Amino acid sequence: MSISTEFFDCIVVGAGHAGCEAVLAAARMGVHTLLITIKLDKIGHMSCNPSVGGLAKSHLVFEVDALGGEIGFNTDKTGTQFRMLNTSKGAAVWSLRAQVDRIAYREEIRKTIEKESNFIVKEEIVEKVLVEKKKVFGIATAEGMEYRAKAVILATGTFLNGLIHIGLDHFPAGRIDEPPATGLSKILSKLGFVLGRLKTGTSARVSGKSIDFSELKAQFGDEHPEHFSIKTENFNPEQSPCYLTSTNEKTHKIILKNLDRSPLFRGIIKGKGPKYCPSIEDKVVRFRERKSHPVFLEPDGRKTDIFYLNGLSTSLPEDVQQELLRTIKGLENVKIVRPGYGIEYDFVYPSQLFPTLETKNIDGLYLAGQINGTSGYEEAAAQGIMTGINAVLKIRGEQPFVLLRNEAYIGVLIDDLITKEITEPYRMFTSLAEFRLLLRQDNADTRLLKYGYRFGLVEKKQLERIEKRDNEVKNRIETLKKTIVAPEDINEILKKKNSSEISEARPLFQILKRPEIAIDNIEKITGNIETEVAKRVEIYAKYDGYIQKQEQEVRRMKELENTSLPLEIDYTKLRGLSKEATEKLNEIKPLTLGQASRISGVRPSDISLLMIHLKRLKGSGLHI
Repeated sequence: MSISTEFFDCIVVGAGHAGCEAVLAAARMGVHTLLITIKLDKIGHMSCNPSVGGLAKSHLVFEVDALGGEIGFNTDKTGTQFRMLNTSKGAAVWSLRAQVDRIAYREEIRKTIEKESNFIVKEEIVEKVLVEKKKVFGIATAEGMEYRAKAVILATGTFLNGLIHIGLDHFPAGRIDEPPATGLSKILSKLGFVLGRLKTGTSARVSGKSIDFSELKAQFGDEHPEHFSIKTENFNPEQSPCYLTSTNEKTHKIILKNLDRSPLFRGIIKGKGPKYCPSIEDKVVRFRERKSHPVFLEPDGRKTDIFYLNGLSTSLPEDVQQELLRTIKGLENVKIVRPGYGIEYDFVYPSQLFPTLETKNIDGLYLAGQINGTSGYEEAAAQGIMTGINAVLKIRGEQPFVLLRNEAYIGVLIDDLITKEITEPYRMFTSLAEFRLLLRQDNADTRLLKYGYRFGLVEKKQLERIEKRDNEVKNRIETLKKTIVAPEDINEILKKKNSSEISEARPLFQILKRPEIAIDNIEKITGNIETEVAKRVEIYAKYDGYIQKQEQEVRRMKELENTSLPLEIDYTKLRGLSKEATEKLNEIKPLTLGQASRISGVRPSDISLLMIHLKRLKGSGLHI
């Protein structure tokens, strides 16, 4: 076969949420970029549930948007319902969730990509990563093409040796109706990467015409919904309801009766699935005391009557799926449009990556998304934009871009991936962020917009607007601290809110700290404050003491993060380290003491020993 060759600066393999963000970042930063996908009409495809955001995931969407990404803006344009979750709790865990029109989302992201200059897209299957002297120089396709580049980003999703299971039937696929990428797994293994096997799955999609909605509880979006993107203006979406029902004991009996036809319980599926989002058969077996499990009916879009059954992920045979669905209230006559299925796929253990998501083995090769053992559109998008930015910085010979755990949920995500053992698909939770009071979704633009602007991914007018708002927030806070209110001016307000009255004058800022006092309660004193400013002022007041405490913890953490560990350290030669710590440190090769401290199996005493060794060797002028 004759080989044709084309040349680019950067190549992105895969056009899911990771690939889309990677290629847009690279192209917008001005490098000549190639996007390769198996199917052009599946660019930006949502293969699982039709939603974006939710608990902790919304934080990632806001952060990607602040860096100049598209997932938030595209969701605002194509969303069918927007709800703020966790509003009964503190602002640190408020999370925006949107239902999305899947077809519109896919079409809109493809339009966005095709508008960009500096980039082209090709429909091919990648078979090889081309490497010479531990440095990537391109890829080769099954069609006989070679594409050369200075950086390559693999964002392959579930396509690496993908295997779909529906009952005891299974067949190779990256997604339903799409072929897998088998050659890449072999090549990555030959290049020295250690691969593992994971599993995920989807629920059945059903015809809305066959659903009895009168039996279901409707769930509506917020009356005054918020949006994800700083680019969104005049936001007033037409919203569609979701519906809630639940399984029951009849459902569970059918599932238990057919476990012998489940590839999961027959041991046919070898990959580890996500424990936070188990299949319905797994839930029924693990929680036998539960008489029901919730099922959310989510519309696939505005111009279709198809619904996704969130909460019913399964790999049971289609006839069993049909039987169990018809035991559920509202679904007694339901018709399946596409059955649920399980899918196994290869992934690369992410401990083999630097914090930039560049591989340690191969210079210039980056990995993003499910290939790194993550799940979710949002986690993929976050990795995608970081690899796009870092690939360009690498090409330019500039310093890499790394976000720390105190700067962003993206920093938490990547740090967890490269330091912790991945035994199941990784999902972001607010509990994973030790500085979550500082990393709220409402201040993502304050934290990260400066970087998006620096890289040319955010317009100056957007940065200036946020800077103006943030300055107003600071000024309002200072004014509240300086405004002293007398008892006769505030006690009537406090009494109405069942808040204890004051006997002497106090700063208005102290009054606003009280949980029962909202900023609009004291509007007669403060005067009218613009909504976006008022919301942030109130959040800061409520969390003031906690925020200061976390800022002190960040300063202590930075001492460890600023202490570098050379890659060439042989930890077996350092006396006093535990055996497990020695093995893990040699495997992961952390770049800093901070990263070393978060590796599973590395104890505080091991970190203390490392600090002593570093000080001793630094004082003697020797190298480890």
